Amino acid sequence: MEAAMAAKPIIKVAALCGSLRKGSYNRGLIRSAIEISKETTNGLQIEYVEVSALPMINTDLEVDGKYPPVVEEFRQKILQADSVFFASPEYNYSVSPVLKNAIDWASRPPNVWAGKAAAVVSAGGGFGGGRAQYHLRQIGVFLDLHFINKPELAIPAFQPPAKFDQHGNLIDPQVREKLMQVLVSLYNFSLRLGCRNKMDQYP
Repeated sequence: MEAAMAAKPIIKVAALCGSLRKGSYNRGLIRSAIEISKETTNGLQIEYVEVSALPMINTDLEVDGKYPPVVEEFRQKILQADSVFFASPEYNYSVSPVLKNAIDWASRPPNVWAGKAAAVVSAGGGFGGGRAQYHLRQIGVFLDLHFINKPELAIPAFQPPAKFDQHGNLIDPQVREKLMQVLVSLYNFSLRLGCRNKMDQYP
């Protein structure tokens, strides 16, 4: 009986980072999210999905309705996920180019973002990437990507006390607690939204 009560539906999460920098704070947030999901947030399975190898979007690369292998592999990982976790810095009041490129590739027909729950966190200067988050939410409207509304997590990474170490690892326990709350919200919203991909939707 106890085992049955403890069992929770599994939500598969694709995690994307909008920074290519080795010591990226946003990449550190994804590492912490994966750790939290294994330690305390039962039911979430987070897979980091690399976007650095994707070519710049160019429809000339689409041949006979097929995408380059690296693009197709990326699209399949998004398709097979129940929800998406974004961590991205802010570039000129918007999302980073590498993240926008990944978003655009996965939005090509058929749009593999559609119907999924999503969450976004960010770390950086100024507002901590908050304006990039709002722009990403706007993009999500067209993609039929459904973001959790709260809690929001935009980290002013350069204000004391230190939030990250020299390698980009999250060291602030309060931020870690807020990150866990974001993951719990994403899990619960994913269940309410009924995010279960149907493979037969993809020809």
